[in-house]
Amino acid sequence: MTEVCAVLITAPDAKWLKSLVRNMVTDRLCAVGHVSPVSTTYRWEGEVHEADEALATLRTVPDRVPEIIARTQREHPYKVPSIITMPITDATPAYRTWIIEQSSPL
Repeated sequence: MTEVCAVLITAPDAKWLKSLVRNMVTDRLCAVGHVSPVSTTYRWEGEVHEADEALATLRTVPDRVPEIIARTQREHPYKVPSIITMPITDATPAYRTWIIEQSSPL
């Protein structure tokens, strides 16, 4: 069975993040991306901050993750963007196959 994974990316602007996700889907780096609003509390440079952000959850294959990370780091407005990859350990066979097919280069 081929592995699939989720890549989570946060950003300060949902419109910007939706555009990033659309470009990644268009370029077949991922099969799908969901963008949701989130409330974030974090420590940065010794101070605690709170912010409204957007969270993208991409579904892809591990081979595409390095390019997703590189593109995100290149284009992201944050100095240290949050980019986290997690394995998808269980998915229906049809959904797993769809992710693999849609994340593969033509």
